[in-house]
Amino acid sequence: MTDLRIIYMGTPEFAVPSLQILVENGYNVVAVVTAPDRPKGRGQKLATTPVKDYAVSQNIPVLQPTNLKSPEFLDELKSFNANLQIVVAFRMLPIAVWDMPEIGTFNLHGSLLPQYRGAAPINWAIINGEKETGVTTFFLKHEIDTGNIIFQEKETIEEDDTVGDVYERLMQRGAGLVLKTVKAIEAGEYPQLPQDNAVEIKHAPKIFKETCEIDWTKTSEEIYNFIRGLSPYPAAWTVLNGKNFKIFGAKKLDFGSAGKKPGEYETDNKTYLHVQTGGNAIAITDLQMEGKKRMDIGSFLRGTQL
Repeated sequence: MTDLRIIYMGTPEFAVPSLQILVENGYNVVAVVTAPDRPKGRGQKLATTPVKDYAVSQNIPVLQPTNLKSPEFLDELKSFNANLQIVVAFRMLPIAVWDMPEIGTFNLHGSLLPQYRGAAPINWAIINGEKETGVTTFFLKHEIDTGNIIFQEKETIEEDDTVGDVYERLMQRGAGLVLKTVKAIEAGEYPQLPQDNAVEIKHAPKIFKETCEIDWTKTSEEIYNFIRGLSPYPAAWTVLNGKNFKIFGAKKLDFGSAGKKPGEYETDNKTYLHVQTGGNAIAITDLQMEGKKRMDIGSFLRGTQL
């Protein structure tokens, strides 16, 4: 049995259950590293990260470096004498950080590695129409998301799942996998399997606003998956009648809009909005016009004529 001293690194809500499960199972988390507080909202008040909020509630020391390579931060990190570091939804680490602890640093990733290496694995799995994804724990090394795999667990992607649905399930499943991994490391019995780079690897690059624009020349299946893979955040978008619309929900139709080109729409201005794709049409069910609230299509059409 190894006496573990753990430093935990993470920022968003996704990283909270994994930290919580370690604390609740009595593991010695000696410090937490998270992003600096940032101005948020109209008032630009400083907002703390979800991981910091939980750490503070448990009286765990919190480090918020702006520069992960600064000598001051590295000295402070070293002073905690951690022998294991755990990373969940944090930023890329320099070698001076991930190579510091004796046992190493492991990461929880929201895909079945080696597939979907990158910043947005859950989004891209749904956008690409995958029926399955999962979570992986692996030891960090130089190239991003390429280290030896410790454990993996699979998660089914249902036909109507959005990225929000899968995110919630993987957040909980990931916490269980982090606990399983730490228990195995504590017992000194854990696998380290090299990733299979012989397979064709799909990547999960960071998503930007321009990534999220709907290409109506694609098939209704592709567009349906695209909308699901970006809902509720950051949300697929399009321009109708010169206005920007975020599209949160849609249904595939088994017919097209007669005489309409991709991107052209038809509506009764009461109950439906059908947009022609490169195949059949898509029915928009949940949307938000710029400057307005998010609404279901019926509520929207009652207040706005297209």
